[in-house]
Amino acid sequence: MEKRNYTHIQALLPEIKAMLAEGKTQREVAEHYGFRDKQVVKRLLERERRKERNLEAGILPRPKGRPRKDAAPRNIVAEQAYEIHRLQMENKLLRDFAVHRKEVRARVKYHIIYRHREEYPISVMCTFFAVSRSGYYAFVHRLDRPEKDAALAKVIAQQRERSFRTYGYRRMWLWLKSQNIFCNPKTVLRIMKKYDLLSEIRRRRKWQQMGQQVHRYENLLNRGFHADGPNRKWVTDISYIHTKQGVLYLSMIRDLYDNSIVAYKTGTEQTVGLVLDTIRLAMKREKKKVAAELHLHSDQGFQYTSRAYFNLTQAYGITPSMSRKGNPYDNAMAENFFSILKTECIYRHKPATFPEANEMIDRYIHFYNHERIQLKTGEAPLARRLSY
Repeated sequence: MEKRNYTHIQALLPEIKAMLAEGKTQREVAEHYGFRDKQVVKRLLERERRKERNLEAGILPRPKGRPRKDAAPRNIVAEQAYEIHRLQMENKLLRDFAVHRKEVRARVKYHIIYRHREEYPISVMCTFFAVSRSGYYAFVHRLDRPEKDAALAKVIAQQRERSFRTYGYRRMWLWLKSQNIFCNPKTVLRIMKKYDLLSEIRRRRKWQQMGQQVHRYENLLNRGFHADGPNRKWVTDISYIHTKQGVLYLSMIRDLYDNSIVAYKTGTEQTVGLVLDTIRLAMKREKKKVAAELHLHSDQGFQYTSRAYFNLTQAYGITPSMSRKGNPYDNAMAENFFSILKTECIYRHKPATFPEANEMIDRYIHFYNHERIQLKTGEAPLARRLSY
């Protein structure tokens, strides 16, 4: 039997390139040399292209294993150049990664690798980010595929902008249902997470203890935050809106039947007049619709214990109700609206001036009354009032 001479395939590379240049296919080259594995030529060429890209990027192959005794002397300059180039690459990748530091998914790393694919070798970047090359190439392959959730994500993103980016997945699911788009709430949550469409986390409010009070009314509401009809139970309060120009004070009245904002006023000073003007505006709008016995609940602020407040409520036939001292939860529905307003609007956009804050409050309260879906009712506040 004739003994076969084995030749390292790397030595055949010039001949293989010449045959390919003549127009032969990789399969024909493999058959010419008698390779059983028809993919061996393809892998050889890919490995050679990878080496060429590394050399173009200034990255030299590191010697593997223990150095031989008859090996050529080390090229210290080339090794230092390689190390400098590697550090520059890692520094640039880290700066890019820092922009997305809040996201830690592999998909973010793949995006960064994809952006720098022409600058640095894929294998080196995958090693740096501790992700597999197969995972990266699978990600690249998926880039050309249409996302199955893309259409629904687009609809959710549009409504997210209309809702001032405040809708969570439950409220978004109710809105989709109202648009005859039916899906599981968990599907909405998954898509909102996938496309970074979640609402912001609500801040916790720091409660402040009330000061000494001059006059108090009885707590007639007694945390009975349900009303059988419009204009039977109102709650009111004042809150602070911080701007670069100073503090803007917002006084509002909320109806416990549908949680709508009946009236509101803003001012640069926290005065009794601000509260009185809010009541006058509410009565002007709802004069013919106010129930025979209307309760107006407040905390123990000095505006609500004043003689002017007492006289105005008596003139309109309003029965005042007041929270107990040190019990902010007695007026929780008023505090709840301010929390919603600040979380979904003020804290996120941070108005710089009084006019900007007023415009922001006007737009949001209109959105809140007419469009913002309530989880308990599945509709906007004024929609329920119209159906009464």
